[in-house]
Amino acid sequence: MASTLCLIILAIMSFFFVTELLPPVVTSISGAVAVGLFGLVPVKDVTEGFSNMVIVLFGSMYIVGAAMFHTGLAQMIGETIVRAAGRGEKSLMVGSMAAGALMSSVLSNTGTTASLLPVVLGICTASRISPQRQLMPLAFGCGLGGIITIIGTPTNIIASSALENAGLPGFGFFEFAWIGVPLTVAGILYMTLIGKYLLPGGRATDEGIDEDAAIEAQASMNDPRKMHIAAVICAVAFLMLAFGSQLVPMHLTALVAALLLIATGCLTEKQAVAGVDWLAIFLFAGMMPVADALDRSGAGRLIAETVVGVMGGSPSPLMVTATLFALSCVLTQFMENTTLTLLLCPIGISVAGQIGADPRAVLVVIVVAASCAFATPLGTPPNRLVMGPGGYRFRDYVVAGIPLIVVCFLVSLLVIPRVWPLFP
Repeated sequence: MASTLCLIILAIMSFFFVTELLPPVVTSISGAVAVGLFGLVPVKDVTEGFSNMVIVLFGSMYIVGAAMFHTGLAQMIGETIVRAAGRGEKSLMVGSMAAGALMSSVLSNTGTTASLLPVVLGICTASRISPQRQLMPLAFGCGLGGIITIIGTPTNIIASSALENAGLPGFGFFEFAWIGVPLTVAGILYMTLIGKYLLPGGRATDEGIDEDAAIEAQASMNDPRKMHIAAVICAVAFLMLAFGSQLVPMHLTALVAALLLIATGCLTEKQAVAGVDWLAIFLFAGMMPVADALDRSGAGRLIAETVVGVMGGSPSPLMVTATLFALSCVLTQFMENTTLTLLLCPIGISVAGQIGADPRAVLVVIVVAASCAFATPLGTPPNRLVMGPGGYRFRDYVVAGIPLIVVCFLVSLLVIPRVWPLFP
């Protein structure tokens, strides 16, 4: 009875997540309240997500990223890389995708896209290159780069937290680089050799360009002192996150860095609050009790048994990778990947238990596929950001994005089972 009730709640939530008839945050928090009211989790656990250390890490890293953008540090790094690549169509594409991937590996891919957008548009105008040939690759590069480190995208942190909640070691800071770097390189090669021929070639419109944001991004580098302070604080923080997590937990390192950036005036309190992606925060906090309910009620096990049944009783590593990748990748085209990962991670751990697979390998497949939201403008904020300035239609994402997904799928089939053996 409990498992059936949990599945009904999950089905209702999934409907609203996909259709967005209700704001995702309302759906998430309502689901948390529902599993508490129906006794699927203790009532005291309904708000447990808000006190989780992942929330501290989320919020703190958003503030660190906001400081880099407000001081102009992020723009300077991105512009240096993009301009160094050259002004030709292919070289600009390589430079913008590489800059986007590098910055998104440690910063918000939304903020990275927003900061590089005016830079790329400016070079396109000066070089008489159509922005339609550049902005979608930029968005794709930012999406791929987020996979490289554990802080590059919320999905990676969520997967690591799911492992820890199951009593297993979380992922290392650079562990996702084993798949993130090959995917990024493959994505850049695809776009420069094949994808560019699938992009529209006309001139872009100015629809959707946030002129105030563009001006702020280019005037934001007027205080070199703040930029230098932010550079030092962020460099030390990233080094500690990458190599010092055994000494200081990552969420405390990020919190101290955020506090120092505010205290030194690199950004104001209001800017810090505005820089936090509160949607991701509330989605995570709301979905934690739902994930707990899936485990407690046995609903997660039932879903896992269904997935295993589809794959066959003793599936091969390639079959497991392909099935889970397809499930996560299809759903992420229409849902926020943060929400999707929160839903699928506990199910993935149950699937691993059913077939005797390594949960780490299963979760890597899920989070990588959840980041491959290239076929629609709906799945990830960078895609939506470039839609107006690039003058793109829904069809343009389908034409250029689906082959990129196939490339990512093939790379994942080659890399993931070798780095994270499903059946060690």
